[in-house]
Amino acid sequence: MSATVLHTEVGVSDEKQAAAKSAGRRFGALVVRLGAIAAFAAIMAYFVIFAPGFTSTFNLINVVEQSAILGVLAYGMTAVIIGGGSDVTEGGIDLSIAANMGLCAAVYATLLSMGYGDLLSVLAAIAVGMAVGALNALAVVGLGILPLLATLAVLNVAAGMELTLTQNTVVGASSPLLGVLVSGSFLGVSALAWALIVFSAIMIVVVHGTSFGLRLYAVGGHPEAARAAGLSVPFYVSFTYVLSGFCAAVASILTVSRLSASTPGSGELLLSVLAAALLGTVFSRRFVPTMGGTLLSVLFIGLLANGFQLLNVSSYWVNGVQGALILLVVAITSFARGSEGSR
Repeated sequence: MSATVLHTEVGVSDEKQAAAKSAGRRFGALVVRLGAIAAFAAIMAYFVIFAPGFTSTFNLINVVEQSAILGVLAYGMTAVIIGGGSDVTEGGIDLSIAANMGLCAAVYATLLSMGYGDLLSVLAAIAVGMAVGALNALAVVGLGILPLLATLAVLNVAAGMELTLTQNTVVGASSPLLGVLVSGSFLGVSALAWALIVFSAIMIVVVHGTSFGLRLYAVGGHPEAARAAGLSVPFYVSFTYVLSGFCAAVASILTVSRLSASTPGSGELLLSVLAAALLGTVFSRRFVPTMGGTLLSVLFIGLLANGFQLLNVSSYWVNGVQGALILLVVAITSFARGSEGSR
């Protein structure tokens, strides 16, 4: 057998092994994903059977209402992950988003308590939220700090500013806007639930129905190719952090309306936000974060907490389940990236 023929056969054998390895990883990712969806379905079925009133219209609307704050925050986190890439260690992430919401809520409630109207208070909260987002963008894009570390530092800055402003106390607030959000309804659906529905529709259209959203995916998925195509990668990445800050400000208004006050401890929502944003990849065909997937994961987490409450199970279990879900999603995305990289 000649050297040329031997070399050709070895090359074909290597290609077959690589193809088999890639197929195996894709099959493994599919099995894990289907197993996760089956587990979700089993949990929901258990609640339907054993949790009293779980499927009632009132309870389901209540879950949507309770999920509004988490949903708005999760959309901001999802946008950052899309623009910065889904690598958990080096990709896009905003650990400051929950603390940013707390700071914006403190600003909003404080201005209302000082006698300023809704318009100025809302604009101030939005300005503060976007400023914190811009600080994240400066640290990540301008200074080149890893998003995980940069946003962790900004988290502490935002939390410290909130405590300084409120002196670690509850700041009560009331206004016409808060009154509408608390007691308003349309077609039997509360104003808070409508806030989530409308905000979800806007985010889905912007990210998945416009050329801007397609460019955002290109920047996060293939930054070098995006640069070669003439896209400004720093601009798009910076935009996602500012958008995340805007989402934090919107969520702050919703949380003040729900509690009738600004209260310390908003950072506790971070785990839920991360779980919702990462879990959305399970509902995506290509294991990438999507706004629709985030909405489904937000509702799942809301139903999970609600089901535990109806069964009189400690709410501490929810945090444990959310941590397990984050591990599950990281495993799934690792399988998916491995199968793509071996092609």
